[in-house]
Amino acid sequence: MAVLLNEIVWSEPLFPAAPDPAWEAELKRRGARSFEVDKRIAANPWLREAAYATTSYVPREIPERLFRIGAVVTAQENACRYCYGANRAYMKVLGYSEAFIQRIERDVHLAELDDKDRVFITFCRNLSRSRPRPAKAAVDALTALGFTRPQVTEMAFVVALGCFFNRLSTLIACPPEQQFERMANGPVGRLLGLAAPLMRRLAMPKKAAQNGAAMPDAATLAAGRFGPVLAPLAGLPAAAVMRSALEGAFDAPGLGRPTKALMFAIVARTLVCPHCERAATQLLAREGFGGDDIESALATLQSPRLPPAEQPLLAWTRETVSYETASIQQKTRALGAGMAPATLLEAIGVASLANATVRLAMLLE
Repeated sequence: MAVLLNEIVWSEPLFPAAPDPAWEAELKRRGARSFEVDKRIAANPWLREAAYATTSYVPREIPERLFRIGAVVTAQENACRYCYGANRAYMKVLGYSEAFIQRIERDVHLAELDDKDRVFITFCRNLSRSRPRPAKAAVDALTALGFTRPQVTEMAFVVALGCFFNRLSTLIACPPEQQFERMANGPVGRLLGLAAPLMRRLAMPKKAAQNGAAMPDAATLAAGRFGPVLAPLAGLPAAAVMRSALEGAFDAPGLGRPTKALMFAIVARTLVCPHCERAATQLLAREGFGGDDIESALATLQSPRLPPAEQPLLAWTRETVSYETASIQQKTRALGAGMAPATLLEAIGVASLANATVRLAMLLE
């Protein structure tokens, strides 16, 4: 069974809070607030936008109830103290009982859950772990119970997006939202829980705006980086989120593009994803890497073609695929001792996004 909230060992944050007043003003303009994560990643434009897209995402195909359950289950599987605590508290504010949440956490049979809910929870756990990644049979099990293909696609995206934010929060060891957690578990939270129907409507304030935003069509998705992986998202708000994150990550000036592409390839090779490995290999070919160069780098986790300062990222990236929380935080801290904070933050963002992208690619199986 996955660890419970109080069982997660969490280190001191790797980055101090360094709010960007202009970014905080922009978040306020969008109707959002600055969280602990935002205060630590504000210096990186693409990463802060990707984080905002995660916390503000409004599901279009799956109901809010499954969305919330999936977020808690994914955070629990990834042992992210920050996301687990925040999502758990949010469910309390939205009127879900402590007993209901505990039984989901412990995989106890729930009378309130039907077969569709149980298969959905299992899917979330298995895709989060990806040991191995769910295959076509997992999608078939969901559709056999009545879920539509767009719903299954959005489910996979929501888990992948959670894996991105869970890793981001874990690798920077972001301190929990203690004030919010205390409120949710106290008298105010219980009072808000009594107004659950209203709170659940207020929980999605940006639904009309987000779902009305321009979404890239299938051709646009196919022409971009990891196009085949994003293609199933065509028609969903998720498509714009993933495409923007990938384009932002690879166009950012921090790490070299070959390093970023190799990081994606390493995650793909580790999770046995030929689709993402092929896409990453194509990016490396554009940077002048031959087949032998790529295979050697994936086999040894070293490449003489990378700058010396970026060499340690390859072995560390493989560690981010499946980890014990305290250990990966310690290894990330050690990694940061040899590089500039901005470079470390960029690497954390790229590794987190690679893990999300490769998990999303299970839709192609």
